[in-house]
Amino acid sequence: MEIPDHAREFERRRVRRSAGVLNLGRMQIVAALFVENFEMREAPGPSTRLDITGAMFSMAAPEPAPLSIAPHLVALIYCAADEAGQGVFEVVFRPDLGDPERHDAGEHIARNVSPFNVEPGKFTYRLVRGELEFPDYGQIFAHCRIDRGPWHIVPLTLLPPAA
Repeated sequence: MEIPDHAREFERRRVRRSAGVLNLGRMQIVAALFVENFEMREAPGPSTRLDITGAMFSMAAPEPAPLSIAPHLVALIYCAADEAGQGVFEVVFRPDLGDPERHDAGEHIARNVSPFNVEPGKFTYRLVRGELEFPDYGQIFAHCRIDRGPWHIVPLTLLPPAA
């Protein structure tokens, strides 16, 4: 009797978990940050270097609240060598840490969903620029995930304008 592909995948993941290997899905979010600038450059090897500047978890508002800001969120994603290399990256911006899929979760501030491809065994990145409305100063949380996997949460605090 032929074993269906989905059953093989379920068993492979079960065995990896029982062996103490944390498997968060087909791909892994290695890091996610709000940044001012993100650039890639080639280095000897050949390999790639990521130049990330202005990584932040808070920022002074450019003007008094209420206001809109559009920070850049960069996520670095790794695809294991034995995986397909196709995924969907989702970001939900919320005013709280609660699960965005909870039945009583309330409205999202913003949401972005984008399919992507990455060569198996390699890294890729996703850059998301959210248009975020702040009625007052405070925190928002970017809830990030791949293929409906677990959420990776990145906070951003909007502070009053610098004096």
